[in-house]
Amino acid sequence: MSALPTNMTRRRFAQLIAAGGASVACAGVLSACGGNGADGSPSANDAGVKNQVIVAMNMNSEPAAGFDPFVSWGCGEHVHEPLIQSTLITTDADLEFVNDLATEYYCADDGMTWYFTIRDDAKFTDGEPLTASDVAFTINVSIESEAAEADLSMVEKAVATDDTHVEITMAKPYNALLYTLAVVGIVPEHAHGEDYGANPIGSGRYMLEQWDRGQQVILKANPDYYGEAPKMERVVVVFMEEDAALAAVRAGQVDIAYTSATYSDQTSEGYELFACETVDSRGISLPSIAAGQTKADGANEYPAGNDVTCDLAVRRAINYGVDRQAMIDNVLNGYGTPAYSVCDSSPWGSPDMKVETDVEVAKKLLDEAGWASGEDGIRSKDGVRAAFDMYYASDDSVRQALAAEFADQMKELGIEVSIKGASWDDIYPHEFATPILWGWGSNAPTELYELTYSKGWGNYACYDNAEIDSYLDEALAVPYIEDSYELFQKAQWDGTQGVAPQGAATWVWLANVDHLYFKRTGLEVAEQKPHPHGHGWSLVNNVDRWSWA
Repeated sequence: MSALPTNMTRRRFAQLIAAGGASVACAGVLSACGGNGADGSPSANDAGVKNQVIVAMNMNSEPAAGFDPFVSWGCGEHVHEPLIQSTLITTDADLEFVNDLATEYYCADDGMTWYFTIRDDAKFTDGEPLTASDVAFTINVSIESEAAEADLSMVEKAVATDDTHVEITMAKPYNALLYTLAVVGIVPEHAHGEDYGANPIGSGRYMLEQWDRGQQVILKANPDYYGEAPKMERVVVVFMEEDAALAAVRAGQVDIAYTSATYSDQTSEGYELFACETVDSRGISLPSIAAGQTKADGANEYPAGNDVTCDLAVRRAINYGVDRQAMIDNVLNGYGTPAYSVCDSSPWGSPDMKVETDVEVAKKLLDEAGWASGEDGIRSKDGVRAAFDMYYASDDSVRQALAAEFADQMKELGIEVSIKGASWDDIYPHEFATPILWGWGSNAPTELYELTYSKGWGNYACYDNAEIDSYLDEALAVPYIEDSYELFQKAQWDGTQGVAPQGAATWVWLANVDHLYFKRTGLEVAEQKPHPHGHGWSLVNNVDRWSWA
């Protein structure tokens, strides 16, 4: 649903902005959120109230099914802490595991059973105590629910052995389970039903006070929370498209609003640009097999392979030839860092993924492989022209600009890239046959696994290497995640093989994109974890620690 009033077109909205009418336009947008209700509840017009914060998020951040962890709340592609519900554990700003409901936990030496002790002072907002049975119920239903986006497929079952102890039996060893448990909100077995998403009962830092679908969500501090009381008593989240969010900032009607590098040079009195480091990576998949094959994605069978990128020399040349810093400077206005993998700054990331830009080395690789330049400057080999399409999401202006910059840079190598903007529904059928500009990034090693493993759901490059698979399987099988780092690094490069640029070069990674916000001066935002892929709820993971100066 659009954040614009129904009687205002996007063109008219832009005209109001250009004419200095941000205040007029924004008033129309925020009036859709309503004023104070009869019960005195706050609305998005209450900016500047010091016991609350108003956050503008993009329209896709609204949970379509409500605040139900059995569907997607907290989990899925854009993971975040569920706020309304508690979790067994969580992570701190350094991504170290911290207890929440759990007071202690450990894994059996064979990796097949996890044991958790649960605190005995947590209760749900309906007054009922939270026990180990609720934890087991949440995990078991998540396993069985087709709608659940939390991947617990490696778990066999959870059993409450008494009120404060839970045993999780695994179908296979999987140490990354902890990253999933850090975002799975525990729901009450006695009070979960079909309407739970709209009327959630939890034990977390906040309670749902009001939800106006398509417009705003209001959270209020849980007075019975077992932990430290939130400093920010109310959190108002308004859902807006990017231009509407900018107008709301200019009108002073929100306290912090997402934006992109496109608008980073804008200024508004009383606001400052707030940049968050991320693991939100942009990269291009490079199919590594010849055309004419197929590959399954669920029930769908799609064409697979590309006669240009199947040549290892082409994939390596692309990795050496791309100027990542130029992309950051030209497209992101400097708000980003060069990306060499999907996990550069993570402890499981490999320094061997890094490659310095060297156009001459790239050209030499192509020359030696027999890719000769034609009269138009585009190379060919054995009758195959060094030309391919590349898709990007058409609703993302940053991806469009990155795609265009990439295509321009590839011309210098003698490679012709035709960029094509499309919807994801139109892109997915090409995922195994055509390079695609993706966005990935997670504070867990699971994406590295899925993008690299031969049967991984994200193996768009169609890479198949049994030895690399064995590194990845062994990495997830060791009981404790810190013992897996070296194995994940070997999957990227073990000295002779891997997905690194000097190896199979299955992807070319471009940039880690900073998440940018316009923040009201005086709003003290607590130290942020590295944000995963996607603007949204990850910003407010620790909103309970925010304050006003």
